Amino acid sequence: MYKVELMESHFAAQGGKEPAPMTIGDMVHASARRAPDQVAMRELGYDGEILRSWTYGELVSDCERLARALTSRHAEGARVAVYANNVPEWVLLEIACAMAGVTLVTVNPAYQKRELKFVLEQSRSEAIYYVKEFRGNPMQEIADTVCDEIPAIKHRILLNDYKALLAGEEEGELRHPAPHDPVQIQYTSGTTGFPKGALLHHHGLVLNGIETMKRAGGEPGMAFVHNMPLFHTTGCAILVLGGLGLGMEMLLAPMFDPDMIVKVIEREKTKFILGVPTMLVALIEAVHKTGADVTSTERIMSGGSMVPPELCRKAKAVFGAPIQIVYGQTETSPVLTQAWYDDTLEDLTETIGQPAAFTEISIRSPDTNEVVAIGEQGEICARGYQLMLGYNDNPDATAATIDEKGWLHTGDLGRMDKRGYVKITGRVKEMIIRGGENLFPAEIENALLEHISISEIAIVGVPDEKWGEQVACFMRGPGKTKPSNAELKAFIRERLSPQKTPAYWIWVDEWPLTGSGKIQRFKLAEAFVAGEYADQVKTPA
Repeated sequence: MYKVELMESHFAAQGGKEPAPMTIGDMVHASARRAPDQVAMRELGYDGEILRSWTYGELVSDCERLARALTSRHAEGARVAVYANNVPEWVLLEIACAMAGVTLVTVNPAYQKRELKFVLEQSRSEAIYYVKEFRGNPMQEIADTVCDEIPAIKHRILLNDYKALLAGEEEGELRHPAPHDPVQIQYTSGTTGFPKGALLHHHGLVLNGIETMKRAGGEPGMAFVHNMPLFHTTGCAILVLGGLGLGMEMLLAPMFDPDMIVKVIEREKTKFILGVPTMLVALIEAVHKTGADVTSTERIMSGGSMVPPELCRKAKAVFGAPIQIVYGQTETSPVLTQAWYDDTLEDLTETIGQPAAFTEISIRSPDTNEVVAIGEQGEICARGYQLMLGYNDNPDATAATIDEKGWLHTGDLGRMDKRGYVKITGRVKEMIIRGGENLFPAEIENALLEHISISEIAIVGVPDEKWGEQVACFMRGPGKTKPSNAELKAFIRERLSPQKTPAYWIWVDEWPLTGSGKIQRFKLAEAFVAGEYADQVKTPA
């Protein structure tokens, strides 16, 4: 860890001199020069079997071919959308766009017509690269219907149509974008509302991916299963760019299938895995069901939402490795803080680690924007190389997020100790105000997740005529047996003060999730107000 002793909640950038900025193209060329014959990417089928494979030399060659084809039909700075699940061509397109000076717009493969139309129009995309369908979603049909209504779309190309994909490669030439030029537009996950397009640059994505994977123990030649969605920064920046930047071997899964993933981990003896909490819960359940041996795992990384202490303990028992928590957001390419492998159990389970290399973090008063004292709660703010260029065509939202001194305001509440370790205490917009008292979901969630019958949880504020807001607890359990409300109340009362006790206890079979696996709390609140849980809801005492 970084050895510091802070006097206030402001952590200056650590890690020495920041590396020289590089583009995505610079990075993959460097990896190919170091080890051209090292395996870079292997494609997994839905059954977990290996389908296709690329060495680093082959990967660069194929990306250059595609980049030349792109330059033959797209001007420098053009925006093109990718609407596909995890297929190797997605990765090739990501790198090729970077080599061609074209901005890639990443699209959730679960999107329907209205969502896709919004992204294509808001991003000003002129082309879409897609697959025919995924998990029953008729993506080509959806895209064609939408594109018929958008005159700006000039090209619609299936990713498995190599004749169309590589058309024009003989006429095209590679371009040489600058490290701080825009290279991707990624739409925020939307846990609190409608998504905004974060405009990200080469340097931020490359360096953040490499540094995150370094702290996670990534090494040249180390194989790992890539089971995160590519359209999100975790998938296409941390795992793809970070993994390729370190010379690792990526086993690309077409989708997240926990039974298949644990089978591949057992067969390939992989040492590293990354998953959001809902994924890790599913993997642990798959291990219990299948009996797969996943103890080759040496490192686990998780983030994207609150990682409860109980999940950390279960993961350690099943995989034999601790969870290194990472924290960040799309707007920061994405990682801001990360735990260290040799952190104490307390730090691994109760904090989100120290700031990432070359990253400045401060805790600031939401009211005055001043740095708060050590241990005092405030908004987590960041400044560094990885900040987005801004929200696409939305200067007002950009100004509301990045202040005049360059601090990005995350919207998350937290505390920092004198060592620079940060704790999440809630989210500014998720804070529950009950009878004038501020309540923070993370605290209540952590306490309730210690109950053996609860595996996943979301604490949400819902409207109440008397109190303004009441606390609603949405839960999912590993088994069919569910404790009574009275038992749950007694359990939480033993751990937290009375005002933090939920007024409503609601069991769910599945969560409304963002494409990156985060629970959409605002949708739970909307469903509650609409009466969708009326059969479980009683008037609170």
